[in-house]
Amino acid sequence: MERLRKALDSADAVIIGAGAGLSASAGLTYSGERFEKSFGDFKEKYGIRDMYSGGFYPFETLEEYWAWWSRHIMVNRYEKAPRPVYDDLRKLVEDKDYFVLTTNVDHQFQLAGFDKERLFYTQGDYGLWQCSQPCRQETYDNEATVRRMIAEQRDMKVPAKLIPRCPACGRPMAMNLRCDGTFVQDEGWYAAQARYQAFLSEREGARMLFLELGVGMNTPVIIKYPFWEYTRKNPNAIYACVNLGQAACPGEIQKRSICIDGDIGRVIKGIA
Repeated sequence: MERLRKALDSADAVIIGAGAGLSASAGLTYSGERFEKSFGDFKEKYGIRDMYSGGFYPFETLEEYWAWWSRHIMVNRYEKAPRPVYDDLRKLVEDKDYFVLTTNVDHQFQLAGFDKERLFYTQGDYGLWQCSQPCRQETYDNEATVRRMIAEQRDMKVPAKLIPRCPACGRPMAMNLRCDGTFVQDEGWYAAQARYQAFLSEREGARMLFLELGVGMNTPVIIKYPFWEYTRKNPNAIYACVNLGQAACPGEIQKRSICIDGDIGRVIKGIA
């Protein structure tokens, strides 16, 4: 942790690569007490055991489908995480030249006050809907409708009038999440991608800290493998991996790597 503190202090720029482990450390768990509190009725009726699997359940009606998803969106997108891990991380890097690349879709970075122009969410956003077809590469903010769904749902169903439909073709809306070939990458997505690529290009050869937090092996090609390669190519770069049970690096960059097997929230507090 002392090595990580020194690497952070000496870095000209920091790129944070965040995966599901960061949100888990912040208390955004998808099972257990948190799941029971918000989805106990769905568990009793359908035997659903966690939020993740519930997202794939074949509900018979759109009224039930959106009752489930409105709750899921609310507790994981519009409510802040139970523990202040994201806030602590922001305080750690807010005075640095930083950028965030993440596969998380809960937008806890924004809720914690990170600069929106320094965030690239590659896999979507719980706060956006898209056409289920999709008929066009556009997304739509869902907060106002989701809050109405929460307030007006009864017996695990939302009113039919609140079922979201594409304003262009009338088809039902879908979540803007990368789970198949229909994922919409809108103008905002490409703008964020361009800012990220520019950040990397403009700081090529600089003293970089690639700080990977809670990234597993589900989609390593997005964050983990590129971070390894960027570190290998830049002799001034340091790769740091904080991951409970999965902290590792390749031999080629071992001398310029810091791997900490531990809870991310505790590590952040420790180096702060």
